Amino acid sequence: MPFLEKAVSRMAIEAEGRPIVIADYGSSQGKNSFAPIGLAIKSLRARVAPNQPIIVFHIDQPSNDFNSLFQVLSSDPDRYSIDEPHVFPCAIGRSFYENVLPADSVHLGWCSYAAVWLSGIPALIPGHFLPIMSTGAVRLQFDRQAAMDWKTFLSLRASELKPGGRLIVVLPAIADNGLTGFEEIMNLANASIAELVDEGAINAEERARMVLGTHLRRKEDLLEPFSNGQFHGLTVEVCELLSLPDTAWLEYQKDADAEVLATKHALFFRSVFVPSLASALDRVRNGDAQALQDFAGCLYERLKTRLLRNPRAMDSFIEVLVVAKQAR
Repeated sequence: MPFLEKAVSRMAIEAEGRPIVIADYGSSQGKNSFAPIGLAIKSLRARVAPNQPIIVFHIDQPSNDFNSLFQVLSSDPDRYSIDEPHVFPCAIGRSFYENVLPADSVHLGWCSYAAVWLSGIPALIPGHFLPIMSTGAVRLQFDRQAAMDWKTFLSLRASELKPGGRLIVVLPAIADNGLTGFEEIMNLANASIAELVDEGAINAEERARMVLGTHLRRKEDLLEPFSNGQFHGLTVEVCELLSLPDTAWLEYQKDADAEVLATKHALFFRSVFVPSLASALDRVRNGDAQALQDFAGCLYERLKTRLLRNPRAMDSFIEVLVVAKQAR
């Protein structure tokens, strides 16, 4: 949030009266966008008139739950527009690996965690579902896909940003020692899925298709396109690795309630990753919504049981990147 606030203070703004455009790349259902977009609007109001229009574009894939997005934008008590009659939220259903807004139209871009998802899955992963657990030729394919997608993402945003605009990207990251903090829960989930295969709840072909189309990057990966000092007119102002303490673990250290800790960790995995894994199931592919819920419930219970046996922290890391588009 401090990086976002500073970026807003530095970005170029035209003459009074012209709408200011904020792009929320990868908005999901919108709830997680309230705090950063609200801070951006508050920071902008310190620089512009209270009646200057601000347009907020929430961007996600066509399959996103836009009904929930519009519901929270219109009725949530924490919505950023509640005291802002001159702020206008809207949505675009398109992948951010395509052009989503006109050239030179965006003053401020925000992307939190969404750019960890790849545009496609280049290979299946023998014995696992997570790319960082792959090796050899398979890992190389994911590394190449991630590098290509990162350049595509940046070049598209470079086109959409106005000269003097700013883009802030927050990503889960790999620390200098090569660890992510997610290794334990991912391996436990992988073992739980293997158990479902052994029990006949899912078949081996479905299991083989399960791959999370995500890829965590090191700082050097994020900066590689800028090796010559700039990339499509974008220059780096901030690239910082931060540790992200596990708040559920901090609470566990106080109350020693392993049930609550395991529940929170298992629910985190279920909400973020299980829908992607379930898309490999034949019944889900055929539109059976109940099959997704059944799989999610079974995997959640088995994962929670494993987490209960050995309570551990899930500390992780994030990378914050702030880029500016050079003014003409």
